[in-house]
Amino acid sequence: MERTTSFAGDPNVGVFARVAGDIAVIPPEATPEFKDALKAALSVELVETTIQGSSIIGSLVAGNSRGLVVSCLATDEELAVLKKHRKVMLLSDTMNAAGNVIMANDTFAVVHPDLPADVAAAIGEFLGVAVIHLTLGGVRTVGMAGAASNKGVIVHPNATAQQIAQIEAVAKVPVGTGTINMGSGLIGTGLLVNDTGYIAGNATSGFELGRVEDVFGFLE
Repeated sequence: MERTTSFAGDPNVGVFARVAGDIAVIPPEATPEFKDALKAALSVELVETTIQGSSIIGSLVAGNSRGLVVSCLATDEELAVLKKHRKVMLLSDTMNAAGNVIMANDTFAVVHPDLPADVAAAIGEFLGVAVIHLTLGGVRTVGMAGAASNKGVIVHPNATAQQIAQIEAVAKVPVGTGTINMGSGLIGTGLLVNDTGYIAGNATSGFELGRVEDVFGFLE
């Protein structure tokens, strides 16, 4: 099975799509090839919409199998599409690019270190997860500094042992470091993963794919 793809030639597939359990939110202009790649690799139902009129879904949406956290600038029509598949929480803080500031699975969420405590607590209650504030390898936009499923978590290669230990304490799954798209530590920009499988940007090397498979337990 093909394990890499691009979005209109751009390997940063995690910027344009967001996987949350058995669904993937993607822009309406996604090509048939992109849609087929996601369905084959992840066994997901595709949810097509913009968010606040934009195609950078991965930056504006976060979530898990219980719900989606979305920028408060999303339109009523966009929210109506999402609500057919998940309950939805609007992120109304000034940090409203949910996909950039939240990395989550069904057990935990790591959030931007400057996200207000009350907002973080509301996210945790909404998603049904433990929440920690963290920086990963010097990157504060933790939603793009890592990727998580219920089988593993992979984060920026400069993440410290202490940061990894903090995630392990709440995630209860293997946590490893890696890169994507030929050396980028911003894992979330180029990797889509769930419990079924993964797909990475087409600039990702075989070594990098092997690391993803190792961390998430996809090695055959």
